[in-house]
Amino acid sequence: MSESIIAVEHVSKQVSDSTGTLTILDDIHFALAPQQSCAIVGASGSGKSTLLAIIAGLDVPTRGKVQLAGTDLFSLDEDARAAVRAQQVGFVFQSFQLLPNLSALENVMLPLELQGAPDARARAGEMLARVGLAQRLGHYPRVLSGGEQQRVALARAFVVQPAVLLADEPTGSLDFATGETVMELMFELNRERGTTLVLVTHDRGIATRCDRQIRIEAGRVAQ
Repeated sequence: MSESIIAVEHVSKQVSDSTGTLTILDDIHFALAPQQSCAIVGASGSGKSTLLAIIAGLDVPTRGKVQLAGTDLFSLDEDARAAVRAQQVGFVFQSFQLLPNLSALENVMLPLELQGAPDARARAGEMLARVGLAQRLGHYPRVLSGGEQQRVALARAFVVQPAVLLADEPTGSLDFATGETVMELMFELNRERGTTLVLVTHDRGIATRCDRQIRIEAGRVAQ
């Protein structure tokens, strides 16, 4: 797996409460090459979003390893994992997760500013223009449509030139036509920038556009 950008090695996740132990993921094992696109599919509750969170280092597996761009994520402490995410990973969520008190431009500038980029404003403006929002730089999320908010989220994800883009149901809050437009833009940007895409989706049409599909059933990779 040395040539993989993402290597998930025998990952399991259990949680315990007063009723006993629940297995969310059970011995998940796969690798993705640089610039590959992969859809993680499966029924609600199958463990897809938990797997995505573990790939990002946002959740910790009970057993197993994840290597991201050559780094063993869980050999690091939480602060070091956050630093890897900041340098290597972009995120797109179903709920957009824009900061409501920041304009579109400021939302896209934020990850660049956290990296200390001196040209954050210019780069953020260029990225918003690329997603068709050059006239909406000063607008706040509350006055943007759902599709516009998701395009801001795409701009924010791609502006840091991540090696990996993780997307969790990115069209789940959008109507069909708007979702189609947003996904076309996401795939275009992914190709342009040579990003590895890992996409959680219920949409079979979106999944078939990816190079690879991994189906999760009851916490295991379906054969």
